[in-house]
Amino acid sequence: MYSDNSQKKLGKPVTLSTLKKMKIDKEKFTCLTCYDASFTHVMNEAGIETILVGDSLGMVIQGQDSTLPVTIEDMCYHTASVKRGNTNAFILTDMPFMSYSDPKQALDNAAKLMQAGASMVKLEGGSWLAETVKLLSQRGIPVCAHLGLTPQSVHKFGGYKVQGKGQEAADLILQESLDLVAAGADILLYECIPTELGKTLTEAVSVPTIGIGAGVHTDGQVLVMHDMLGINLGKPPKFVKNFLTDGRNVLNAFEAFVDEVKAETFPAPEHGFKS
Repeated sequence: MYSDNSQKKLGKPVTLSTLKKMKIDKEKFTCLTCYDASFTHVMNEAGIETILVGDSLGMVIQGQDSTLPVTIEDMCYHTASVKRGNTNAFILTDMPFMSYSDPKQALDNAAKLMQAGASMVKLEGGSWLAETVKLLSQRGIPVCAHLGLTPQSVHKFGGYKVQGKGQEAADLILQESLDLVAAGADILLYECIPTELGKTLTEAVSVPTIGIGAGVHTDGQVLVMHDMLGINLGKPPKFVKNFLTDGRNVLNAFEAFVDEVKAETFPAPEHGFKS
């Protein structure tokens, strides 16, 4: 179960400063996707530090076959729902497909998400986003940059494939990470990259990193809530673990996720990828 000591640490709302200090102190933090007030309340009780209002809602809530149909209005609605149920967690919200194709559009849409209740916005892409990240940062909007497998580009990638395999591909992700941090990105999220690359990147950048299928070495770990509760419509990804087992209820499942991330027993080697 989740320790009393950790619960006391979440007595105050989690901020970006909290997450930066956790990186310095080498204390792992947790993140789950969430889309409504009720599950947000349970996540707060379990001690989840960060909540991602993901455009994954297109698939797990709306029944779409990808994240691409999700709109900025959808994201604002679900962000506001999460905000109303939240007391302690830091809320990240995805900017959906084609809502940040140029810096001005990104600023307008990011403002809507922040007004809806987000603490930070998340964008998918590499160095081409630097100008946008810089503009948002200058206007006081915290940014999480998502690298590696970026689901909004799934058709460009030709499917959901591991990224950063091989030295050239790994070097590119590293350079893009450094470019985005220099532009003002406050958090980097890596999806489906080799475990050793996740370690290299986390050590190379000054900001907190979050991984999903990126190995145990990132500063934080995120999973789609439905996946970690075993609610899958098909074969779950390799990096997923079902925590709603052994007689646990939902709160227990969230607490087990927290415990295993803190203890660095999740993700285990079998949840990761080789270079």
